[in-house]
Amino acid sequence: MITSGGSDGYELSTDPDRLDVEQVHRWLSTDAFWALGRTRETVEESVRGSLNFAIYDASGDQVAYARVVTDRATFTWLCDVYVAPAHRGKGLGTWLATTVRDHLAPYRLKRVLLSTLDAHEVYAKAGFSPVPNPENFMILNAEG
Repeated sequence: MITSGGSDGYELSTDPDRLDVEQVHRWLSTDAFWALGRTRETVEESVRGSLNFAIYDASGDQVAYARVVTDRATFTWLCDVYVAPAHRGKGLGTWLATTVRDHLAPYRLKRVLLSTLDAHEVYAKAGFSPVPNPENFMILNAEG
């Protein structure tokens, strides 16, 4: 478990007992285009099966979230990265991505993937780059 402080009184933690799952569900199901309508049960199950990273403000309120799905040996998927609107533009997304990168470094993973529609520059600051040869990737998409 990691806990680290940042600027402006923010704190980043991987402590699962601190997560505000209700808040995460509200963010994802109502404001995150990739998860609109996601059920509370689905969010709870995804949290249980993932490494979770959260940022809290000086008052202790959760203001950002990211989760990581990994086998800790070969592959990781960084997903559900969300920063509350009032806290955007302060580098919190980059801090999340960088902390995830550093947390995973000892595993020497072959691939750490993510998908983004509009935050390429956030992830580039943490060392992510476009997938070389995207034509090699395929998807089984049950949603069509």
